[in-house]
Amino acid sequence: MSDAVVVEGLVKKFGDFTALRGVDLTVARGTVLGLLGPNGAGKTTVVRILSTLLRADGGRAEITGLDVATQADQVRSVIGLTGQYAAVDEYLTGEENLEMVGRLYRLGKKESRRRAGELLERFDLTDAARRPAKTYSGGMRRRLDIAASLIARPQVLFLDEPTTGLDPRSRLGMWEFIADLVSDGTTILLTTQYLEEADRLADRMVVIDRGSVIARGTADELKAQVGGERLELTVGSVEGLGRAAELLRPLAVDDAQRDEQTRRLTLPVKGGAATLAEALRLLEGSGVELLDVGLRRPDLDDVFLTLTGHSADAAEGSAPETTETTR
Repeated sequence: MSDAVVVEGLVKKFGDFTALRGVDLTVARGTVLGLLGPNGAGKTTVVRILSTLLRADGGRAEITGLDVATQADQVRSVIGLTGQYAAVDEYLTGEENLEMVGRLYRLGKKESRRRAGELLERFDLTDAARRPAKTYSGGMRRRLDIAASLIARPQVLFLDEPTTGLDPRSRLGMWEFIADLVSDGTTILLTTQYLEEADRLADRMVVIDRGSVIARGTADELKAQVGGERLELTVGSVEGLGRAAELLRPLAVDDAQRDEQTRRLTLPVKGGAATLAEALRLLEGSGVELLDVGLRRPDLDDVFLTLTGHSADAAEGSAPETTETTR
């Protein structure tokens, strides 16, 4: 499987601030790469360079074999871009928005209208096709925005924080749309702050922080770097906390943590559901009042705390990233 996106040693500076410090990544054709990182890490800067909106100060980037710097016009013909905020004309209808983008791509009036109809149906917007976009919900605007980025059937699609501001139901719907695009053969570079989102959609992930790649791999590989699974229990008394810690010690792969105030015990473990079942067996008949128990896997904050020493919130000293988009 060849690579649709190749980035080597990408560097970008804004005055004295270095936004990208030699970023390397590849995206195989027909797959999703999740580009993860906190606000200001450099994710949007990467996307803007790859979509020809910004010129790099060093390194190189290719899209389907086309050089982003020297073949920008050809690159634009094979990519689509959806930014963090829906870039639609609020005063045009959904149908008019899509037809306008099609005409900008020089598809012709007839083809633009046909393609708009296809996409409105695909994104469940047919009933709202002739309503002004300003009447759309956030989820509908986001779907319209992605539809516009697909009007010319791009080979590579850049989705920059596509679920920003969406409610949980709309986010799930957006994940389904993205999965459908990949099943049709579209290559996607997805930027996100949410490991859950990347876990659901991405074949592989690259974690970027303060302009540098700090980790790469599958979701399981990234979580393994954090230390795997944790067994968490809440018991009814401080005495029960000690008793549970003693009974479950054989299951722990590292030191357990106790919080007497919340009566919570946390044990680093491995073995998944089988370990959880064994823990319940060991506690059965012990007299420990078990209020809550669960097996927890690391999330993005855990990854960042382990790899960088700070959470997935905006990194201190980072520059705010621009979010302007264009087709």
